[in-house]
Amino acid sequence: MYIGKKCKVLSLLPMILKSKTLFILFTVLFLILLGIQAYFMYKTYQVTAREIYRTIQSPLRDYTDELEDNGGANKIDDDSLQYLFIRYNNKEINKKDFLRFFEENRKQTMELFSNHVDNMFKKEGYRVAVKIEYLSISFVPENINLLDKPIVLYETRNKIISPEILSRGKWETSSASKITHKSGKDDVFLVKSKTSFEILNIKSIVFKEQALLFLSCIAILSCVLMLYIFTIKNLAAQQKQVEILHTVVDNISHEFKTPIATLKIAARTLKKDLNAENLPIIDRQINRLENLMHQLHTDDTKNEPAEIATEDWQLFVQDLAFTYQEIEFVLENQISRQLPFDKNLMETMIKNLCENSIKYGSSSVKLTLADLKKGIEIKISDNGWGMEKKELKNIFEKFYRIQSDNIHNTKGLGLGLYFVQKIIKKYQGRIDVASKRGEGTTFTIYLPYEN
Repeated sequence: MYIGKKCKVLSLLPMILKSKTLFILFTVLFLILLGIQAYFMYKTYQVTAREIYRTIQSPLRDYTDELEDNGGANKIDDDSLQYLFIRYNNKEINKKDFLRFFEENRKQTMELFSNHVDNMFKKEGYRVAVKIEYLSISFVPENINLLDKPIVLYETRNKIISPEILSRGKWETSSASKITHKSGKDDVFLVKSKTSFEILNIKSIVFKEQALLFLSCIAILSCVLMLYIFTIKNLAAQQKQVEILHTVVDNISHEFKTPIATLKIAARTLKKDLNAENLPIIDRQINRLENLMHQLHTDDTKNEPAEIATEDWQLFVQDLAFTYQEIEFVLENQISRQLPFDKNLMETMIKNLCENSIKYGSSSVKLTLADLKKGIEIKISDNGWGMEKKELKNIFEKFYRIQSDNIHNTKGLGLGLYFVQKIIKKYQGRIDVASKRGEGTTFTIYLPYEN
């Protein structure tokens, strides 16, 4: 029932599967390569960033560890801190005054601290943020923590966003003091500190240093992508060429049927009775076969198509009437001049539509031709089985055949109406179909002269 269609699909199946396989393979390999390149670039970024951080840690640590020796009006020595801690521990000053001391020290030393850090890495162009804070201050004899949250001792103008730990410290203050604890115990405090830092412009520095490497990776990926696109385009073009070849072969093989059938009937007629009227029919069918063969071996775009004359329409119908002698053909021709349409294409269109009517139960086919102001109107009506409304949208599809009870009585590959639509599209025309089950079908075609 669908042998022709299945054969064509099966012949194209290996090519389609191969194209899909190559497409999927290319996609997977490209994504893998993209992932490898992205991972490589990310790891390179991490290694370079760590190396940059490592280079500034040593000088920065030396400076922060000996910050008290760097000078400045707000130098805090061990005795000053011991005195402050004792007073706060003995409740001689409140929490607000205690914290204000560190806040004022941080503000007063910020400029000096920031300028010194900026000058350390000015040559490299690093924007470094540093913060030194006390995590806890514990009174050793009673293990009492004076802080409920860390306090900042020194901080640069640049604020830290994602801190890296530069160092952690733990030291005890001296027990010698004029102020002693009420219990008479030594006033020793254990201080835990932390120094954090961050290179704020680390991303731009890394990308600047690794620009050539990153650009090379991007260039490689771009080349692979371009090669991938080029390959896919080539595959699509080759597949299109194969499909065009199949279409041409389908078209020619389909068109061979009518002239061959006509020649067979003419040959049988000649055997019985020599009739001079059959000779022109044979000549026309031989010419048509020659034209079809010519299409297989030459580029038809380089040849000027033969325009259709007034009498050609009558000859088309005569050939059909000779081939299908049991069918009644009626021609109403209102065209009285030569028209700028390819004679061979018009013959293909008329005969395909008429044979389609015959194939689906018609005993009478009427062909009406009208020469309008801007184009030609061709109307082909029959009294065949007709079609359901749902079938009309599919009948011009390649290899489509109507699902009906009489399907076994019709022969063909479902190509006739497909080629009719291609011819109409070539001339930028249109085709309308009106059909009702059991009442026949009418095809109305309009072809503009200007195209």
